Amino acid sequence: MHIKFPQKMERALTAFKHKFLPRSLFFRTMLLIFIPLIVVQVVSIYAFFEGSWGRVGHRLSDNLVSNMAFVMQMHDESSDFAHVQQMAETLYDMQVQYYDNENKHSVWRESKKKRSFATYFLVEALKNKFPLANTAIFDHKGDLNVLVDTDQGLYEFTTPRKNIFTTSVFGFVIWMIGTSLLLFVVAVLFLRVQVRSIAQLATAAEDFGKGINTKFKPYGSIEVRRAGLAFTKMKERIVRQISERTQMLAGVSHDLRTPLTRMKLQLAMLPESKENQEFVQDINEMEKMLDGYLAFVSGEGGEKATFVDMNEMVTSIINKYRRNSNAMIRYSTNYDVSAVQGREQALRRAVTNVIENAFHYGQTIAVKLSSDDKRLELTIDDDGPGIPADKRDDVFKAFYRIEGSRNKETGGVGLGLAIAKDVIVSHGGSIQLEDSDLGGLRVLISLPL
Repeated sequence: MHIKFPQKMERALTAFKHKFLPRSLFFRTMLLIFIPLIVVQVVSIYAFFEGSWGRVGHRLSDNLVSNMAFVMQMHDESSDFAHVQQMAETLYDMQVQYYDNENKHSVWRESKKKRSFATYFLVEALKNKFPLANTAIFDHKGDLNVLVDTDQGLYEFTTPRKNIFTTSVFGFVIWMIGTSLLLFVVAVLFLRVQVRSIAQLATAAEDFGKGINTKFKPYGSIEVRRAGLAFTKMKERIVRQISERTQMLAGVSHDLRTPLTRMKLQLAMLPESKENQEFVQDINEMEKMLDGYLAFVSGEGGEKATFVDMNEMVTSIINKYRRNSNAMIRYSTNYDVSAVQGREQALRRAVTNVIENAFHYGQTIAVKLSSDDKRLELTIDDDGPGIPADKRDDVFKAFYRIEGSRNKETGGVGLGLAIAKDVIVSHGGSIQLEDSDLGGLRVLISLPL
C-alpha cells in the first residue's frame, strides 16, 4: 500500500531516502532495530527519573531539610548547643555549626549555580522550607555542606551525600544500556548470517550469468534457504539444457556437413560450367551460414572463466586486420585497469565481430579502451555508411541483414552483432550503437570489472 502525498512532499521524501537512508539490507534492518531500541531506552529512563527516582529524591531531600529545621528549632529552645550538636550527629548523622550575626560573614560564601543529581531536589526543598533565608550548597565527593543564613544567625550542616541521593539510578542505567548492547550485538550477529547468505546467493547468480561456476550452499532462514535451493535447481536445469542443446547441435552439424561435402565432391567430378560454379557458391554459402548458426547457438558453454587482458586482446585483433587492410586505424589504450573476468574465446569472438565490421565498412577506424572503478568500456568508431537509428535494435536479431551496403554479397549471414550481443550480455555487460564522430557507426561495449 502506497500513501500518496503532494508532489513536493513526494520529491522531498525521495531526496531524503536517497541521501540519508542506507541502501543495503543489513544497515536498513539495523536501523529498524536501533531506532526502536533507542526510543525504548529514552522512554524507560525518562519514566524512571520522573517516577520512582524522582519521588525518592524528593522524600529524602524533604526529610533532610526537616531534620535541619528541627535542629534549628531545638537550638532556639535550648541554650546548650553542644547537646544539640550531639543529638544531630547521633540521630540524623549530621554535623552542625552555628555562627551568630557578627561572625557569620567570615563563614558565608555563595555556592555555584550549577546543580548536580545529588542536590537537584535539595535546592527545591530548602527554598520551600526556608523561603526567607539565604541558602548555599557545596557538593564534595562524599559529603554535602549546606549553609542556611537566617535572622538569628548562620547554620552550617555537614551530612553524607547518601542521605539525599540513591545510587540505584546508575545501576538502572548500566543495566539498561548493558542489556541493550547485548541484544544489539546478538541482533547484528544473527542478521549478518542472514545477509551473508543473500549476498552469496546474489554473487552466485551474477557469476553464473557470466559463465563462472561459483559454489553456493544455502543456509540461513527458511525463506533464504528456499531461494537458494530454487536457484540451485534452476542452475542445474539450465546447465543440463545447454549441454543437451550442444550435443544436439553437434549431431546436426555432422548430419548436415556430410551431404554438403558429398555434393561438393560430386560437383567436382562434373565438367566445369557456369551453372556448376553457381551451385558450388550456394553450397559454400550454406556451409558459412551453418558455421555461423552453430557459433551463435552453441556459444562457449564449456569454456571456463579466467581473467582476460582486454588491452592485449584488442591489440592482437587490430594487428591481424591491420596487416590485411589499407584502412587507417587509431587505438587509444588503457594503462590503468584492462583485465576482466570472463570467457576469453567468447569475448575474442564478440570483439572480433565488431572490429571486423568496422574494417569492412570503413576506411578510418578509431578504437578506445577506458575504465573506471566499476566498468571497462571499449569504443569502436568508423567512417562507414553506418546503420539507421530505426534499425539499430533489429541488427542484433539473428540472421537480420540490412539491404544495400550490408547485404549477403559482403559475405555476412547476419549473425556477427547477434553473437557479440549474446556474449557481452552473458558477461553482465551491454552493447550499444550510436552515431560516430567520424561520420559512421560507433559501437560502445561496456563490461563490469
